[in-house]
Amino acid sequence: MTIYLQSAARATELPMTEAERKARVELAACYRIFDMLGWTEMIFNHITLRVPGPEPRFLINPFGLHYREITASSLVLIDLEGNVLRESRWPVNRAGFVIHSAIHGAVAHAHCVMHTHTTNGVAVSCLKDGLSSDNFYGAMLHGRVAYHELQGVTVDLAERESLVHDLGDKHVMILRNHGLLSWGANLAEAYLRLWTLQRACDVQIAAAQAGGELNRLSPQIIDRMLEESGPGESRTCHDVFAALVRLVEARDPSYRD
Repeated sequence: MTIYLQSAARATELPMTEAERKARVELAACYRIFDMLGWTEMIFNHITLRVPGPEPRFLINPFGLHYREITASSLVLIDLEGNVLRESRWPVNRAGFVIHSAIHGAVAHAHCVMHTHTTNGVAVSCLKDGLSSDNFYGAMLHGRVAYHELQGVTVDLAERESLVHDLGDKHVMILRNHGLLSWGANLAEAYLRLWTLQRACDVQIAAAQAGGELNRLSPQIIDRMLEESGPGESRTCHDVFAALVRLVEARDPSYRD
């Protein structure tokens, strides 16, 4: 896998702000949450979070560490061109940079981007009809899911344009034959959106394996589900994420290091 190496000359010039430190702790906790949920793919996949400030700078996982090993200090600070802005002994995965920088660079409010290769997420991404709206979670996402065709391992910068075009105004995307993606104005919002999409995939695959006739939801019920629920900008997102951080804290607080 092609990688971006750090620029040591620039890495020594950037002081760490309190905002960056806070973002590092929050993102490291999220990586541990993903590990706790089993949303891992060895050393692959990524969650990126923008560091508050006038210039677009983002934290990404170091390429080579498992999510369970990631700490606040090991996260790598990069810009939209893939330059490493703070000294790190770990490289950055080019495929992760291409996907995440595309959305961070094109969507002003996309402060957090998440991408996974869970088994059920990839399974649904391989289905021609994509995500079903005929379960509790899928109904919440009816008409709210974007799709992007697989073009390779996502190391070509040219793919960023088509990825952003396919995303449109949606907050979640199914990368066909590939996996799941979400973004949010903050980490908690992106997480609850991805969780809802993942749950929809889990239930869809389980229902298909059950072998019985599927009970279809009416358009009226789906419309009501969309009106009454669905992940979005709310206190609920932060409450859910905070609860999971407490679980991680009780298991292993080393993510703060």
